[in-house]
Amino acid sequence: MGLKKGTTNNPAGRPAGTPNKITSDLRERINLLIETNFDTIQTDLTALEPKDRLFFIDKLLKYCLPTLSAVDSNINIDNLTDDQIQQIINSINLE
Repeated sequence: MGLKKGTTNNPAGRPAGTPNKITSDLRERINLLIETNFDTIQTDLTALEPKDRLFFIDKLLKYCLPTLSAVDSNINIDNLTDDQIQQIINSINLE
């Protein structure tokens, strides 16, 4: 029969924001593997074609660096003065 949707046998569960232990252990092991074999990896990377080299680096980065989340900015321009709107336009034009 099973549980009703939205219920669990462990209502306390893992607290929000607590990292997954297995994931953090795996990341540490991969980082250690890369650190101890860095010279070999560098030699192998040099031997690869540029396209393959970038593909390989891209694959490794997701294990070494935290994933960045997108930032969403919502500005209600109805509450801004003309000077504030002009400052926003000027800062956009500088980028």
